[in-house]
Amino acid sequence: MRWRRVRNPDVIDRRGARSGGAGLPVGRGGAVGGGLGLVGVLVVLALQLLGGNGAAFNVDTGLGDGVSAPGQPAPIPRSEDPERDLKDFSTYVFTDAQRTWEQMFRRAGQPYEHARLVLYRGGVRTACGAASSAVGPFYCPGDQVVYLDLSFYGELHNRLGAGGDFAWAYVIAHELGHHVQQQLGTSAEVRELQRDNSGEANELSVRLELQADCYAGVWGNSVYKQGDLEKGDVREALRAAGAVGDDRLQRQATGSIDPDSFTHGTSEQRRSWFERGYENGDPDACDTFSPDQI
Repeated sequence: MRWRRVRNPDVIDRRGARSGGAGLPVGRGGAVGGGLGLVGVLVVLALQLLGGNGAAFNVDTGLGDGVSAPGQPAPIPRSEDPERDLKDFSTYVFTDAQRTWEQMFRRAGQPYEHARLVLYRGGVRTACGAASSAVGPFYCPGDQVVYLDLSFYGELHNRLGAGGDFAWAYVIAHELGHHVQQQLGTSAEVRELQRDNSGEANELSVRLELQADCYAGVWGNSVYKQGDLEKGDVREALRAAGAVGDDRLQRQATGSIDPDSFTHGTSEQRRSWFERGYENGDPDACDTFSPDQI
């Protein structure tokens, strides 16, 4: 993927801060899209599946919004930052994806409020509570922030076999897709349905996650139209989508598969919905909630 270095005030680098969330989070809250089902270290998967609600964590620790916390740390000097290229690439992807959605909302005559991207290391405090980097990338609707530990790039490449710059771009675009759902009111509707129909909570979570995959594909289509895709980019994204299917992760973590506990969708479903978004380039093609769609 062709890209360039950009500056974006919506990207906040908190990697120089002390960890804001030690250990695995507990309790209840509103985070969604944690880790795309990856949860970084696969042994955490069993804990996620027990939660059965599609989020990598549900917390309400009263720690508040880590973005606006006092004593904001200074960014790591670029010359001393071993992750500077990955940080710059992540900033570009987030900026380009957000610009794409802002334009789509404007054409539809709908308001769009910017999400922010927070880069952290080890742990972080959010409006949804405290989180360890073990949960993987996630979106918190409480502060409208995508949280990303850059060390997860290595997990994606080494542990899940889904390397490449566009695989990483898919991760970011998927999490921003959850912000789009928040802006459209989809996430709130799903949470209400889950409360009222607990037996369908997992299926609703799967549909929400697959829609975020489709939205990532919609952004991928915009990159193609800009002429910035390179040979093999789409293949990398499809490989990443397949790598984070519930069936594949469960098999890796436990040696068996329990479809009733799926919260993000199978590998085939995730690839299919990303591809649908990519081929159509239209968010209207991402209706995962019709009964016959999954």
